[in-house]
Amino acid sequence: WVKTEDVSKVKYAVLRHLPVFLQKTSTGESDSQLTNSVYLDNDQLELYHGRLDKGPGALALRLRWYGAGDPSIVFVERKTHRDKWTGEVSVKERFMVKEKEVQQVMNNTYPIAKKKDQMVRGGSTQGEADDWECLSREITQAISSKQLVPTMRTQYMRTAFQIPFDATVRVSLDTNLCMISERGYDVKNMQVWHRDPDQTIAHNEITRFPHAVLEVKLELRGDSAVPPKWVTDLQNSGLLYEVHKFSKFIHGCATMLPEYVRAVPYWVDDASLRASIIASGGGRILVRSDMTEKEKDQTKVKHPGSGPGANQVYDHLLPFGDIEDNKTTTAVGRTSVSTAASRGIIINRKIPSDKDQGVNFYNDVDNDDDQINDEEETCMGWLFPFCSPYNNLSIIAPTSVQKIEPKIFFANERTFLHWLHAGITLYTISAGILVFSDEDESDWAHWYAMALLPVSLGFCLYALHVFLWRADRIKTRIPGRWDDPRGPYILGGVIVLILLINFFTKLAQIWNYERTEL
Repeated sequence: WVKTEDVSKVKYAVLRHLPVFLQKTSTGESDSQLTNSVYLDNDQLELYHGRLDKGPGALALRLRWYGAGDPSIVFVERKTHRDKWTGEVSVKERFMVKEKEVQQVMNNTYPIAKKKDQMVRGGSTQGEADDWECLSREITQAISSKQLVPTMRTQYMRTAFQIPFDATVRVSLDTNLCMISERGYDVKNMQVWHRDPDQTIAHNEITRFPHAVLEVKLELRGDSAVPPKWVTDLQNSGLLYEVHKFSKFIHGCATMLPEYVRAVPYWVDDASLRASIIASGGGRILVRSDMTEKEKDQTKVKHPGSGPGANQVYDHLLPFGDIEDNKTTTAVGRTSVSTAASRGIIINRKIPSDKDQGVNFYNDVDNDDDQINDEEETCMGWLFPFCSPYNNLSIIAPTSVQKIEPKIFFANERTFLHWLHAGITLYTISAGILVFSDEDESDWAHWYAMALLPVSLGFCLYALHVFLWRADRIKTRIPGRWDDPRGPYILGGVIVLILLINFFTKLAQIWNYERTEL
């Protein structure tokens, strides 16, 4: 998200490196273009809940057109979600139809075979025609079988930044964003598939989003595998507020169709959105602001300012906090403390004024020392990461930095069990030494076994400590290292020291024995 007052600064920062992609309009070329998208769904909001749950293969179907007037050309688009950890990527596919053909697409009477023949005669290859046929059939059949109807519409002014014929870095900035309900009017057998712009819209049929939405798309290959420095600098400028998996479609449905949704996204609890949601009549999806302390205690939730369920887990992802911890006036861009964030740190500081910032949007000055907390790391914190003072601070999690795969949780459990196995093995060895040692060597064996016992206990405690610490970092998606580079060296060094002492002690005993025999 970008605050409305920061839009000009962000545009200036991007324009220093990318030109504006001029849009063709009815009056000529413009640096921005009105974009309308009508999303389809059924009475159960099946597609909404599928996209919210991010299930494999979750669909989003929409009808998109550009410009302020009535549409003449409409793009029928399908977005399919794929889990990255499976090696697949989400895809967006679309085909173009005339406005008068939208009714045929919605009623599954679109002449696909006829259009395919026209494509082949028009110069398209057979492969392209086959791909188009497959896509159009799948979309029309999905609309028919799932009984999809116009549900929600997004409208915004889009400014695109891109070097012509170079897709390495593409940036889009959506301003004046609003979501409009497409429910409550007669579609007349799909002859009408969007609201009449001349009709008045009720207050609960539109929600105006208070921020602009910025999206940066990178296609990095080979030598360009690292994002350009200016992109990283923009992320660290303090002007951007990252919101993980934000969706205009999901936000619009949750806000304007609160009686139909079974779950809502975590970002609706953000303090900066509360006023716009209430103004649109969606207050029922929000936590009550007038709850008494007794009611808060009775709810038994970790964050009283957030809704129930998963919203409690992702409360730390809200860029402006919730009603219990409102940061609308003090929040800094989510990536403005990247150095500290890589260590799981967030510093609560006021937004620098324009006078302090000047034209330095890129944080060229190295202020790493200012971003680190004044509290020094203790010896216990150095040895055991879970005891570090940095873990007592709030968490900022730019989740695009760390991707979570389901197997990570099981890998953490396996590592925990391996460390426990090592500790139990050491305990078994020390117990065996105590039991089976000779009477002549009972004193030394006793001390040697007693030296191994606390080490074995240390292995078990360390295993539990690191397991809890790593599980917390995985759950909150803190960027940075999730391994402990010091603990294994220290424990391994202690074992080596004990073995060396035993080795040299035995060597001394053999030397004394040989001298006695001689």
